Amino acid sequence: MAFLKRLGYYLFGLSIGLVFLAFFLKKKSEETGTSFCYFPNCRVLKELRSKPMSFDKLKTSSTALVLDSIQIEKFLIDGKVDFKASDTKADPCGFYVITLIGDEDPAQITVENCRDTVRVLSYQ
Repeated sequence: MAFLKRLGYYLFGLSIGLVFLAFFLKKKSEETGTSFCYFPNCRVLKELRSKPMSFDKLKTSSTALVLDSIQIEKFLIDGKVDFKASDTKADPCGFYVITLIGDEDPAQITVENCRDTVRVLSYQ
């Protein structure tokens, strides 16, 4: 009987602690904009979003395709990085192939990730 009583007190205290911890971590992440990215796809996209972007060498598969910063932002938020088609260790800048699957046909961009900037190379 004493063990069950101690277990009850332990679980009660643990649940109160978890509620406080969840409350404080949620508040901190909302104020500072902190997000927890542990998977490779999320980490790559977060790194690409944090750097300035240029479009100077952009190639499209058709002249009818127009790419603007809002579409690029959508790629960098909702896209999936194709690590098999990407060359992350290229010298001096690695490149990533990012696919966005939406209501329409899947679209794909290739970005070059340099130390200080990100350059969009192609859009298909």
